[in-house]
Amino acid sequence: MSASFTLYTRAGCHLCERVEDLVAVHAPGCRLVDVDTAPNLQQAYGLRVPVFVCGDRVLLEGQIEERDLIQAIRQA
Repeated sequence: MSASFTLYTRAGCHLCERVEDLVAVHAPGCRLVDVDTAPNLQQAYGLRVPVFVCGDRVLLEGQIEERDLIQAIRQA
């Protein structure tokens, strides 16, 4: 069974846009969620975006480098 990834982002976030591009290459099935669509997401992730999650585990957040993303995907 393959891992289920989610990337929490927000519009206008340059870090988020960069990680969205990386995720499209390295985790193409990853679900993208805008934290501004729900108050609970804003509270949980609003100041931390981008946040890369597998299931309910936060793997990476903030300034995410490509090598770290690849490693997190492999270890998930």
